[in-house]
Amino acid sequence: MGFKFQFLLCTFVSVLFICRQIAAAGQCNLFHGQWVYDPSSYPLYNSSTCPFIDPMFDCQKFGRPDRGFLKYSWKPNSCNLPRFDGANLLRRLRGKKIMFVGDSISLNQWSSLVCLLHAAVPNARTTFEKSPITYVKFEEYDVTILWNWSPFLVDIVQEPRGRVLNLNSIEQGKKAWRGMDVLVFDTWHWWTFNGTAKIWDYVRDGSTVRKDMNRVAAFYKGLRTWARWVNTSVDSSRTKLFFQGISPDHYWGHEWGSRANNCAGEQQPVKGARYPAGRPEAAKIVDKVSSRLRKAVHVLDITTMSQLRKDAHPSIYNQNHSGSDCTHWCLPGLPDTWNQLFYAALV
Repeated sequence: MGFKFQFLLCTFVSVLFICRQIAAAGQCNLFHGQWVYDPSSYPLYNSSTCPFIDPMFDCQKFGRPDRGFLKYSWKPNSCNLPRFDGANLLRRLRGKKIMFVGDSISLNQWSSLVCLLHAAVPNARTTFEKSPITYVKFEEYDVTILWNWSPFLVDIVQEPRGRVLNLNSIEQGKKAWRGMDVLVFDTWHWWTFNGTAKIWDYVRDGSTVRKDMNRVAAFYKGLRTWARWVNTSVDSSRTKLFFQGISPDHYWGHEWGSRANNCAGEQQPVKGARYPAGRPEAAKIVDKVSSRLRKAVHVLDITTMSQLRKDAHPSIYNQNHSGSDCTHWCLPGLPDTWNQLFYAALV
């Protein structure tokens, strides 16, 4: 929109507010800001009334006694984050399919979204299935919200030698993702796992197969394979693409200037807009790969805003109580803000 058109529009409508809105639109970065205590507006739903919430994220059900972490609002520096309107979103997406693709962090965001939508239309008829792909369908709106477990995005193939993580192949995912109207991708955490948590035995990089390799380098190669698929195979006029960004964990208190071992007992966000440990390497790789995409992919850059929320993890208040979970996020909680950002990008 050119300057002359902006001027004429403002003159014609005679409302200075509209001019300010137009001027601010190009300067707004919803991902730069800080957390503000907001007891009157949050949380956006009650976990006990959401039939779709995964027990892994239901901190209140498993005994978390404090409630302050539920009351924080994200305030961007230069603009306002639109409030989530679930009924509006369902109307706009009538007849559409939204699929989240990735690991349990992706499931965290999926759970948040379906709980937000359910809170907006609590009496709506729904269908809920968990296998082979988890989904909730809001029947009156013909809107389906799906989640596809794919922690690396690229393929794991069973070969005679064992399970091989193939950094150059994405054939398995392409079949599951076909026909979606909106795709939201996430990957990172499983790239770092070792021991019994590691679900592959070998890694294939081109013609080379090895027992292991630098995990950050492997992540970069795998993400480039995903980017090539986006560039060559996705019709972006038919399918809207999002990348969730890198969700951080909080296992080292020194990263936010504390002597704490991990997130256990944390009840407040890091103050201000800057995280002392800085941007993680994985997020820099997402920046690098996304900058080279030829197709439109909206990156939900949740990293810094999530780094500031050391208080928002389940910690010991999880389904298993086998240790402090400082990777996932309580619901209601931080992923609801991710979905406010997602909502803003969609509508």
